[in-house]
Parts: sequence; C-alpha cells; structure tokens
Amino acid sequence: MTEAPLLDVQDLTVSFAGAQSTVTAVDHVSFRIAPGETLGLVGESGSGKSVTAFSILRLLQPPGRITGGRVMFEGRDLLTLPERDMRQVRGARISLIFQEPMTALNPVMRVGDQIAEALTVHGMATRADARRRAIELLQAVKIADPVRRVRDYPHQLSGGMRQRVMIAIALACRPPLVIADEPTTALDVTIQAQVLDLMRELKERFNLALLLITHDFGVIAEMADRVAVMLKGRLVEEGPVRQILRDPRHDYTRSLLAAVPGRKARG
Repeated sequence: MTEAPLLDVQDLTVSFAGAQSTVTAVDHVSFRIAPGETLGLVGESGSGKSVTAFSILRLLQPPGRITGGRVMFEGRDLLTLPERDMRQVRGARISLIFQEPMTALNPVMRVGDQIAEALTVHGMATRADARRRAIELLQAVKIADPVRRVRDYPHQLSGGMRQRVMIAIALACRPPLVIADEPTTALDVTIQAQVLDLMRELKERFNLALLLITHDFGVIAEMADRVAVMLKGRLVEEGPVRQILRDPRHDYTRSLLAAVPGRKARG
C-alpha cells in the first residue's frame, strides 16, 4: 500500500467480562484500508467481525470493552477521542450500514426525515435543503418515484428498499469510509445482487473506502480489493483477493472458499 492509509487498526483487542471468566472476542487485530479501497473482512458468525466494526466506531455495548490497540483515522486515534468529537466522526466521516434495516431504521419516522436528519445533525444542510437532498439520495440509490417514497415509513417498503434507504443515510454526508456489516444477509439472492451492484457503483461514484463485513466469500470475490480472514477473534490470513482465491494458505480460508457455490476446493 503506497499511500497513507485512511484507516489503520493496530493491535485492536476487545474483551467481554462474564461472571466466571473474561473472553477475548478480538485478539490483537491489525489491518489498513487505503482511500477508495474495499477491504473484505470475512469469517463465520461469532468470529469477531461485527465486534471489530462496532469497536472502530466506539459503539460497543457493555460488557464488551476495548482493552488494547489503536484505531488511527485521518491522523487521530479514535479510541482516545472525547465522545463529543467521536459523535462528529460517526455518520459524517465514517458511516455504518447495518445488517438488518428494520431494527436500524426508526419505524415511526418517514424515511425522508431519517435521511434529512443525518444531514442536519452534522450541519451539512438546512432543514429545507435536507428534504431536497433526501430525494436526490433516494434517486442515487435507485428507489423509483423518490418524491413519493420520501414520505413513506419503513414498514411500507420492501426489504431491499429499506436496505437502499440505509445506504442513502450512510452516504448522506459523503463520508470517506463506509462500514457495511453483512449488508445483504437479510435479502433474497436477486435483491442481494442488486444491492451489491448498487454499492459498487456508489463506491466508484463517491470514491468511498469500504470495510465490507461478511461470512460469504462469494461477496468478497465480487466486491473487495483485499481480504482479511478472521477466525476466533484473530486474523489468520490477509492479502489481495485474487491471490487468496488462487492460493489460500490457511485451512480455514480453504474451507470458506469450498463453501462458495460452483467453486472447486483446492489443496
């Protein structure tokens, strides 16, 4: 990686304290993402991927606790920032696309107002301008008839449309980095493909860096420049996607690749 990284995670360690013992969920994890690059973070459920994402944004809930490491972003360590400064980072500089939009979206708030709020909270638009921008963003994520849809509530939209609204909210402030946490898991295969195509197109248009978290190596093969493979809280393999698809070194990586439909296992 020749240019300075946009995000540089160094030895991130996260623990969960229980009544009897403490479990290390993320164990000295380090990776970098360059401006405009997509890094796929892949591993099975419970491997620590989502905990890593929430730790970067300092959204980890107790009993989870960051016990070590640094998260350098735009020259600042996010783990040492005051919470007030961190609120300015979330959404405006790093945004998060959640796995399940129905739990992430406010059910009693019109989707246009939720997009507009992302802009007004960070002082990116006046209330009047934010509504116009909300319509433009719905258009950008390919929702038909955005002038009408901007007044809809989440329950009036299909699963795929709700995920597009989540993407519109994530892109509202034009952040340089988007973290997508299993963004297509809750969708059927056809809609998954449409959402991935949309994310690829928007990434190019806005020159976004993307941390794409998934258990699906097929998604990684299609979307990512580099991949980091996570197992039981540790990174076991990292490299350019093509290299790892061609010559996976770790047994766990091979098993993930063997699970991709239509792909022959190697080694």
